[in-house]
Amino acid sequence: MPPPRTRTAPRIGDSPARAKSRAWGRLAELRGPGVPARALDARALAALAANPGCRRRAILDGAGVDKAALAGALGAPSAFGQSQFAFMRGNAFEAKVKADGGAELLRLVHRKLDAGAEPPGGARVPELGAVGPEGRAARTALALREATEAGGWTLLDHPMLALEVAGSPAFLEPDAVVVHPDGSWTVVEIKSFPMLDGAADPAKVGAAARQSAAYLLALEDVAARLHPAPRVRDRVLLVCPRDFSNLPTASAVDVRKQRAVTARQLTRLTRIQDIADTLPEGVCFSPELPAEELTAAVEAVPATYAPECLATCELAFHCRARSRAEGAVTTLGRSARAELGGLTTVEDVLAAAHGEAGDPDDPAVAALRRAATLRAEALGSVGREAACR
Repeated sequence: MPPPRTRTAPRIGDSPARAKSRAWGRLAELRGPGVPARALDARALAALAANPGCRRRAILDGAGVDKAALAGALGAPSAFGQSQFAFMRGNAFEAKVKADGGAELLRLVHRKLDAGAEPPGGARVPELGAVGPEGRAARTALALREATEAGGWTLLDHPMLALEVAGSPAFLEPDAVVVHPDGSWTVVEIKSFPMLDGAADPAKVGAAARQSAAYLLALEDVAARLHPAPRVRDRVLLVCPRDFSNLPTASAVDVRKQRAVTARQLTRLTRIQDIADTLPEGVCFSPELPAEELTAAVEAVPATYAPECLATCELAFHCRARSRAEGAVTTLGRSARAELGGLTTVEDVLAAAHGEAGDPDDPAVAALRRAATLRAEALGSVGREAACR
C-alpha cells in the first residue's frame, strides 16, 4: 500500500485561508471530480456525535459524500429513510404551521414558553435569502442581531447556522428560530408524527431533541459573538399534529442533557483533515468507480460498527457484513463489547470460554469460563433427564 499522503498538512508560511483552501480541495478530491458536497444536517450530525469513534462516517460526512449512493454502489443499499408520502405530509404540515406570518407558531411559543410576554401580534419575519450556505449563515446572524436589538417578536423561517465539526464547518437549517421580546432565542422543531393525548412517541421525541441540541450549539456560537450575548433557551418547542388531525399542538422539550452529550461527543471527534492525511494516495469515494476500487477505498478508513448504526447510517449494511466476516464482537452490541474487554473477536471469546486461550486472571475470561461451565452442567442435566424418560 502506498504511504499516506499529507497534502493538507500546514506548510511553513501558509496563511489560514490558504491552508483552509488546501484542506477543502483535498475533501473535494475524496468526493470525486465534479461531485457536489452533500450538506451535513442536524440528523446526520446527531448520529455522528452518537458514534464519535467511527472515522469512516466522520470522513464521509466531512467530505460531503452521498452515503446512500455509495452504499448502493457497494451492493449494500440502505433500507431506511423518509418515504415520499411522509415527506410531502411533513411539508404540508409545516406550511400550515407557518401560515399567516407564523401566527399560529408564535402563539404556541407564547403559550408554552413565554406566557408572561406580550402577545405576538404583527411579528417580524425577515428575509434570509443569500448566495450559498456561508452567505445564508451570515444573513441569519445579522437578522438575529437586529431582532435582538429591536425587541418584540421575530420569526426566522429556515435560518442557516454554522457549527464547526471535527475542524470543518457544518451548515444546519432548523425549521425556525423565534426571538422573544426579551431578546432570548428559541429553537422550533416541526415534526409530522402525532401527539396523542398530549404525548408523542418517546423515541421520536428523543431523536428530535438530539437534532435540536445541535441547533442550540450552533445558536450559542452566534450568540457568543454578540455583546451582551443573548440567552439561548434550553427548552425547544416541538410542534406536531394533534391526535389524528392536522391541527398543530406543541410541547416544550428540555434538551440540556442532549446538548451536553452532543457537545462532549463532538469534542471527541478526530479532525477530518487528520483522517484525510492518513489515507493512501488517490483514494476516492465516487460511486462511479468500479466496485472493487470503491470497496478498497472505503475499507481504507476504519469503521466502528454497532447495531444502532442500522437506524442512523446508510453504510450500516456494508459495515455489518464486514464486521460479521471478521467475527468482530461489535456486531453483538456496544454493551457486549464493553463487557468482553480485550476480546475483540467471536473466535477469541469462544477460545477463552473453552480454556484454549486467555488469561485466567482476566475478569472477562473468568466470567466466560464460568458461564461455559454452567451451560455444560445445564445441558448435561437436561440430557440425563431425557435419558431417564
